[in-house]
Amino acid sequence: MPGTITRRHCLRRFTTAAAAGFLGQQTRSQLSAEEHQPGGECVIDSHVHLKHGDAARTEYSPEVIVQVMDAVGIARSVVFAMSTTTQQSIQMAQRAVAKFPDRLIPFVYALPHYERPVIREIAEALAGGIFRGIKIHAGECTLAEYVIDPVLKLAGCAGVPCLVDCVGHLAAARRMARSFPQTTIIIAHMGRYLSRDPKLIDQFLDLAAECPNVFLDTSGVVLVEKISEAVERLGSERLIWGTDGPHPQPDLASFARAELDKIRGLSLSPEEKANILGRNIARLLRLS
Repeated sequence: MPGTITRRHCLRRFTTAAAAGFLGQQTRSQLSAEEHQPGGECVIDSHVHLKHGDAARTEYSPEVIVQVMDAVGIARSVVFAMSTTTQQSIQMAQRAVAKFPDRLIPFVYALPHYERPVIREIAEALAGGIFRGIKIHAGECTLAEYVIDPVLKLAGCAGVPCLVDCVGHLAAARRMARSFPQTTIIIAHMGRYLSRDPKLIDQFLDLAAECPNVFLDTSGVVLVEKISEAVERLGSERLIWGTDGPHPQPDLASFARAELDKIRGLSLSPEEKANILGRNIARLLRLS
């Protein structure tokens, strides 16, 4: 249609602007989500590391990831690498997905580079149609506007979500959510990994209640009752399940199964559990 800015055209504009060193205002393309029909449960792990951010920078092969998925009953997994450059994260994810295209879904890792801007690398990865989202981790880059805003603009333009580990920085999460209402932001760990501070989690629940573009990732949440509270306040459609795996303790399969049982053990309806365990991320990523 005349005047319509398509996702591909939008990404091309970002790529050109990045090459010129300027990111102008972009119009977000309107992309419809494919709904999963009510019925059988399709489990999708939305948070899986090809390379972790731990002290050892632990890596897991796509073969190991799929073995864990098969052992636990996970249909598909979102995968990404961190503790590396954006370019290397793209290559690692591409190799993994080439081996298991029907099981693994790649996200590109957004990490600033001292020698060159990486926004063009991210835009080109998204334009290829294989990468479905962006991972951001505050443990490796600042969430200040002069660093992260171009990435959030690009995500909104491309119609892809950003999975953001804010490491508990509520003010930064609030600024991003309010400044980019057309960008879907998935807050990892409902605010902070393994947090035992109910007040902090409540503040992130308040943010999600205020900003409809904010979703909450349940991986690494130890105050499990807060997941039920989130469903009561926000509805099950705003929660996204993931393992933040693979993790070797007590073993790879048991770790993933425990995260799965965490949701299945809640006093929620089958429909609510199905939303959290797969339908919501499927809608966001437009999976068929």
